Amino acid sequence: MADAEDTTETVCRVCGFEGEVFWEGGWPNEAAICPCCGNEPDVGDASVTGLRSYRGYWVGRGAPWNSSLEERKHRREGWDLLKQMENIPPQWR
Repeated sequence: MADAEDTTETVCRVCGFEGEVFWEGGWPNEAAICPCCGNEPDVGDASVTGLRSYRGYWVGRGAPWNSSLEERKHRREGWDLLKQMENIPPQWR
Protein backbone atom coordinates (compact mmCIF):
# COMPACT_ATOMS: atom_id res chain seq x y z
CA MET A 1 0.00 0.00 0.00
CA ALA A 2 1.28 3.49 -0.88
CA ASP A 3 2.14 6.15 1.67
CA ALA A 4 -0.33 8.99 2.16
CA GLU A 5 2.36 11.25 0.69
CA ASP A 6 2.28 9.24 -2.55
CA THR A 7 -1.47 9.33 -3.08
CA THR A 8 -3.74 11.61 -5.01
CA GLU A 9 -7.41 11.39 -4.08
CA THR A 10 -9.83 12.25 -6.88
CA VAL A 11 -12.95 10.97 -5.08
CA CYS A 12 -14.80 13.06 -2.51
CA ARG A 13 -14.56 11.32 0.85
CA VAL A 14 -18.07 12.49 1.76
CA CYS A 15 -20.21 11.70 -1.30
CA GLY A 16 -18.05 9.73 -3.75
CA PHE A 17 -18.03 12.33 -6.53
CA GLU A 18 -15.14 11.67 -8.95
CA GLY A 19 -13.28 14.16 -11.08
CA GLU A 20 -11.54 16.70 -8.86
CA VAL A 21 -8.22 16.45 -7.02
CA PHE A 22 -9.33 16.69 -3.40
CA TRP A 23 -6.17 15.48 -1.63
CA GLU A 24 -2.65 15.26 -3.02
CA GLY A 25 0.48 14.04 -1.31
CA GLY A 26 -1.39 13.80 1.98
CA TRP A 27 -2.46 17.45 1.81
CA PRO A 28 -5.87 18.93 1.05
CA ASN A 29 -6.36 20.81 -2.20
CA GLU A 30 -7.60 24.08 -0.76
CA ALA A 31 -8.93 25.18 -4.16
CA ALA A 32 -11.25 22.18 -4.47
CA ILE A 33 -14.86 22.21 -3.35
CA CYS A 34 -16.97 19.19 -4.21
CA PRO A 35 -19.56 20.27 -6.78
CA CYS A 36 -21.89 17.59 -5.47
CA CYS A 37 -21.97 17.87 -1.66
CA GLY A 38 -20.04 21.12 -1.19
CA ASN A 39 -17.37 19.61 1.05
CA GLU A 40 -14.03 21.40 1.22
CA PRO A 41 -11.04 19.10 1.76
CA ASP A 42 -9.82 19.21 5.38
CA VAL A 43 -12.98 20.99 6.55
CA GLY A 44 -15.61 18.26 6.68
CA ASP A 45 -13.47 15.26 5.81
CA ALA A 46 -10.31 15.36 7.91
CA SER A 47 -11.54 12.54 10.16
CA VAL A 48 -13.91 9.63 9.70
CA THR A 49 -16.14 10.97 12.48
CA GLY A 50 -16.29 14.43 10.91
CA LEU A 51 -17.04 13.22 7.42
CA ARG A 52 -19.72 10.80 8.62
CA SER A 53 -21.38 13.68 10.41
CA TYR A 54 -21.19 15.89 7.32
CA ARG A 55 -22.41 13.04 5.09
CA GLY A 56 -25.34 12.33 7.41
CA TYR A 57 -26.31 15.99 7.47
CA TRP A 58 -26.05 16.28 3.67
CA VAL A 59 -28.02 13.08 2.97
CA GLY A 60 -30.56 14.00 5.66
CA ARG A 61 -31.26 17.22 3.74
CA GLY A 62 -31.98 15.19 0.60
CA ALA A 63 -28.43 15.15 -0.83
CA PRO A 64 -28.79 18.50 -2.63
CA TRP A 65 -26.16 19.44 -5.18
CA ASN A 66 -23.99 22.39 -4.21
CA SER A 67 -25.80 25.15 -6.05
CA SER A 68 -22.92 27.61 -5.79
CA LEU A 69 -20.79 25.64 -8.26
CA GLU A 70 -22.89 25.34 -11.42
CA GLU A 71 -24.43 22.04 -10.36
CA ARG A 72 -26.09 21.50 -13.72
CA LYS A 73 -22.67 21.38 -15.38
CA HIS A 74 -21.45 18.57 -13.09
CA ARG A 75 -24.59 16.57 -12.34
CA ARG A 76 -24.92 13.74 -14.80
CA GLU A 77 -28.24 12.64 -16.25
CA GLY A 78 -29.54 9.63 -14.37
CA TRP A 79 -27.43 10.50 -11.32
CA ASP A 80 -27.70 7.80 -8.65
CA LEU A 81 -26.59 8.79 -5.14
CA LEU A 82 -26.10 5.23 -3.90
CA LYS A 83 -24.07 4.24 -6.96
CA GLN A 84 -21.90 7.34 -6.55
CA MET A 85 -21.34 6.60 -2.86
CA GLU A 86 -19.89 3.22 -3.83
CA ASN A 87 -16.84 5.22 -5.00
CA ILE A 88 -16.00 6.24 -1.43
CA PRO A 89 -12.83 4.41 -0.38
CA PRO A 90 -13.49 1.88 2.42
CA GLN A 91 -11.40 3.78 4.98
CA TRP A 92 -13.72 6.80 4.64
CA ARG A 93 -17.08 4.99 4.82
